[in-house]
Amino acid sequence: MSAQRWNTGLKLAAAVAVAVTLSACGTATVVKSSGSRGGHSTPQTSVAKPGQTATVRKGDTLYALARIHNITPRDLAAWNGLSEPYTIYPGQQIRLYPGGSAAGTPGRAPTTVVTAPRPGTSTPAPTPAPVPTNTPIKNNISWRWPADGALVGRYVAADVTKQGIDIAGTSGQPVRATAPGVVVYSGAGLVGFGELIIIKHNEQWLSAYGHNRKRLVNEGQNVKAGEQIAEMGRTGTTRDMLHFEIRYNGKPVDPQQYLPAR
Repeated sequence: MSAQRWNTGLKLAAAVAVAVTLSACGTATVVKSSGSRGGHSTPQTSVAKPGQTATVRKGDTLYALARIHNITPRDLAAWNGLSEPYTIYPGQQIRLYPGGSAAGTPGRAPTTVVTAPRPGTSTPAPTPAPVPTNTPIKNNISWRWPADGALVGRYVAADVTKQGIDIAGTSGQPVRATAPGVVVYSGAGLVGFGELIIIKHNEQWLSAYGHNRKRLVNEGQNVKAGEQIAEMGRTGTTRDMLHFEIRYNGKPVDPQQYLPAR
């Protein structure tokens, strides 16, 4: 697969953030434009909102959310550990305040932040736990392989173009849900991933299935573990295969740490 196609791994990360204000968790129609809702102008300084989050809706972009909540796009991305091009998914939870492991990015100092006064209690709000990079995160989901076939691409944490695994196969073979959940995205709006499906399993966990020949489920549909959701294809790539990702709080993890050995 080409480096150009995998540069869209960044876009998938920003689409999960539009799919993670998917629940309120991580990309909904993925929109790459920097337009805003309601005509808000770009803020020069950030007004943090301790303890508050925004849930990504279909059509949202990080830039639009930043304008709406009076936060600079740079700070909002840093507070949520997002790298350019700031891909977010519907249902993804976007934190509106700094803190935790995503409070900043190496080598990039946040801009001036003006903390808005908070009525009532002064007890600090809890921040999400950081995502471990070398050990599986405990969960009660019984993951299963989404397709049969040879593994032709592996997850590489440090490479934004390899944030999942690739499973080779033949055109039309079944692609199945890795676990029960609800379909939060079913479409072809994210360039480089072809016909894409995203399933939300709970408030923290998502799975994504790219390059399908045909999608068999619609947004809002509940699916069971092992249920066929698509037919394998090569939309957005040069060979018949499935690109598969698992994301925790919108951040990619190594699927092989969660899938059963085979």
